[in-house]
Amino acid sequence: RATATMGDVTEPSPQAPLAAVSKVELRVSCKHLLDRDTLNKSDPCVLLLMQSQGQWMEVDRSEVIKSNLNPVFAKIFTVDYYFEEVQKLRFEVYDSHGHASVGTHDDDFLGGMECTVGQIVAQKRVTKPLFLKYGKFAGKSTITVISEEISGNNGYVELAFRAKKLDDKDLFSKSDPFLEIYRIDDDRSEQLVYRTEVVKNNLSPIWEPFKVSLNSLCSCEEKRKLRCVVWDYDSRGKHDFIGEFFTTFEEMQKAMGENKVQWDCMNPKYKIKKRNYKNSGVVVLLDLKIHRVYSFLDYIMGGCQIHFTVAIDFTASNGDPRNSCSLHYINPYQPNEYLKALVAVGEICQDYDSDKKFSALGFGARIPPKYEVSHDFAINFNPDNDECEGIQGVVESYQSCLPKIQLYGPTNVAPIISKVARVAADEERTKEASQYFILLILTDGVVTDMADTREAIVRASYLPMSIIIVGVGNADFTDMQILDGDDGILRSPKGEPVLRDIVQFVPQCSFKNASPTALAKCVLAEVPKQVVEYYSYKAFPPRCPQPETPDSNLSSPQ
Repeated sequence: RATATMGDVTEPSPQAPLAAVSKVELRVSCKHLLDRDTLNKSDPCVLLLMQSQGQWMEVDRSEVIKSNLNPVFAKIFTVDYYFEEVQKLRFEVYDSHGHASVGTHDDDFLGGMECTVGQIVAQKRVTKPLFLKYGKFAGKSTITVISEEISGNNGYVELAFRAKKLDDKDLFSKSDPFLEIYRIDDDRSEQLVYRTEVVKNNLSPIWEPFKVSLNSLCSCEEKRKLRCVVWDYDSRGKHDFIGEFFTTFEEMQKAMGENKVQWDCMNPKYKIKKRNYKNSGVVVLLDLKIHRVYSFLDYIMGGCQIHFTVAIDFTASNGDPRNSCSLHYINPYQPNEYLKALVAVGEICQDYDSDKKFSALGFGARIPPKYEVSHDFAINFNPDNDECEGIQGVVESYQSCLPKIQLYGPTNVAPIISKVARVAADEERTKEASQYFILLILTDGVVTDMADTREAIVRASYLPMSIIIVGVGNADFTDMQILDGDDGILRSPKGEPVLRDIVQFVPQCSFKNASPTALAKCVLAEVPKQVVEYYSYKAFPPRCPQPETPDSNLSSPQ
């Protein structure tokens, strides 16, 4: 793994295939930074740190922007992204003095912010206050992080620009031009997409070709307006405006093949003042190459929500919950095996579900008021709404439910698979990539209704859902491996094969000596592939990213 990947990287996780790595681009800007310099404004630089085995490690750092309290950094931070891990990030902003490396005592700390990769990916744009040491606010300073995905096979575009006969802004030499491309969002705000290098002393510069993701360039809308600005670089941060032009990705695509597209670079002030003003130079798009393939992150960033349902086995084979030998024993000092698996997997999933409400079901118990056996009851005993508030809500419902029910049997899981499948079928009819369902089944034994379960899984394989089964305890789970189609294709009793492999079975005892995060990594590693397979089969493209609402920002750090 790359150093930029968090998690227990040195810990072996049995049977755990690594999910295909995606690369996430993080773009950073700040507002209202503290001014630490007496003569000029602060010269800010951002450090990105990632937590690895409890230690914060520097991953990368931005350029230093001279004399600017509201910097928009051109540096794109690239981090490896794993859906099945909680990846903690820390951004630290420093006023750089240029002599020593950033982050030393000579540099003034302007504030820091912590979040996870999953949170930024799910929200696409996160704005949070900067904090000084000991939780103190850094004045009104804020930091905004915007995520875009670029991976080797993701949709991206390669652009090559040059300019001709730009205005000369320098007295004793020629201009030092650079080009910026901004995407104009629905709220008319501008998002910096790319800033080229500076070409010194040249009025007809040829800039290096560069790649940007399609999502970053135009939010998957070819007609979205783009503003391109040419500046004459100034080392004190006071760049001179040469000119600008507006275009769209649709118009840029005319440059494919042998064709070229060019625009007049216009200075609006000159246009008003000078009668014979034509332009301040011409910008030419020499070449454009485009490549589209959708990935898991495309769907997540397009607003696809992961809805998480947990189903808990309350059959008598678990043992009396009042007995310390029971798998359901509530030990005040440490979580039981059911809670360990639930929390480990649920903590990953909750970053991808905007309402943070999880359906929590039970099976194999006699439940009040009539104490009849149920194989799909809400553990909060609310038949109209089986959702709990966050993972903590599920834990609390589980603990309060145990004394009220009678553990019984048999171990039938087909009813719960079918219940989630009905909801997923309603979602499928929208013909949009808006919700995908993960069902986590925690059970202590081999299922009794194997034929019905195989039938239910085959039906579910045509729907936007995945099933994770964790075998709790030390039973012989050999027969359960048949459900995890890794050894061959799972078929219904009538011989109909699954459309796609949607079941991941893991015996928890394989992780006896590993941390809970290792279990989560293993069971969730297949999910991104399963999501992409489903939407690719259905030919549903990602929805376009929805505009952020003001309350979508993450809460302040603890």
